[in-house]
Amino acid sequence: MEYNTKRNKLIIPEYGRHVQKMVNHAASISDKKEQKKCVTAIISFMGHLNPHLRDIADYKHKLWDHLYIMSDFKLDIESPFEKPSPEKLSEKPEKLNYPKSNIKYSYYGNQIQTMIKTAIAMENKEEKYIITGMIANHMKKCYLTWSKSSVDNATILKHLNELSNGQLKTKEDFVLIEDHKIAKKPNNKHIWKKKNNSRNKKKRN
Repeated sequence: MEYNTKRNKLIIPEYGRHVQKMVNHAASISDKKEQKKCVTAIISFMGHLNPHLRDIADYKHKLWDHLYIMSDFKLDIESPFEKPSPEKLSEKPEKLNYPKSNIKYSYYGNQIQTMIKTAIAMENKEEKYIITGMIANHMKKCYLTWSKSSVDNATILKHLNELSNGQLKTKEDFVLIEDHKIAKKPNNKHIWKKKNNSRNKKKRN
């Protein structure tokens, strides 16, 4: 018995060893007409094996690319598409530059600075007070989500003052949203236990 571990490694395993053998055979055919017929049959068979590829734009182009790759670029036959090159295949993708933010308090999120800048630029004082209050409440919600405990309202207003460089102030009579009014995530374990207990009671009855 021949084990897969002793066989040559498949270049594109998704197509299986039979397709790989077909491609190897096609690459060995010297008669170009016969080779063309063989390759056309292989492309058709590859399409039937992967019907999901038909939903992709230029799926036949993809099949031809796979065919050349599986032949280790040794297949010399006319293609309706531009042939891939080994150099292009071995190219490393460009390094992604991840955005860096210099936000002082990460638990408020990256968008808080944009919200503060928008509020600072507002000319209508009354509207600015309303937006500033909304920002302060949002900051408190974010803080409680992060800390899972209570927070002193003075801390939130202090952070707002720092992040806005002293340019945003709430009204003197403004009161931040109360802790108990901020919706907290339900304890899934508690809900599961409650449902389980009710099921057990029904079974007993």
